[in-house]
Amino acid sequence: MNPWIDAAILWVHLFSAVLFVGGSFFFWLVLEPVSHRIVSDEAARTVLIGRLARRFGQFTTPLLIVLILTGLYNASWYLPSLSDPLASLPGQVLVLKAVVVLALVILIYVHGIYFGRRISRLARAGDVDGLRQIRRKSRVVSYVNLGLMLAVLALAVALQMVG
Repeated sequence: MNPWIDAAILWVHLFSAVLFVGGSFFFWLVLEPVSHRIVSDEAARTVLIGRLARRFGQFTTPLLIVLILTGLYNASWYLPSLSDPLASLPGQVLVLKAVVVLALVILIYVHGIYFGRRISRLARAGDVDGLRQIRRKSRVVSYVNLGLMLAVLALAVALQMVG
């Protein structure tokens, strides 16, 4: 392989990870909590968070596609054999990373579809108590997603160490 192409693809992968993971942490650890101080009306806050989430969502799908495609390319560096990826320690770490990434992607879209729609409906209906209840559940799923992102990053570091 051409080392310049490998370096370029790795750079795109890392930059996309920074945007995706950093943006997610910024959204849930900064924007969402601060929104309580900026907007006191729960329905208006829901509209604000919804708009921010939709805007960030415009980036997440392309970023996830880039991360998966470049990740598959980069994975080829660690797999001595595609027929038996579990034959080596790097292959085992890579398979575990792939499983965590799959869980993360599924949870991200299930969260967006399930909770996003319910939150929008409750906001339109003005059901503040329902909003608070669903938001608590949504927040748990969001924090699980953040934990899965950290696990992917930890596995990427482990892959560098064993590969």
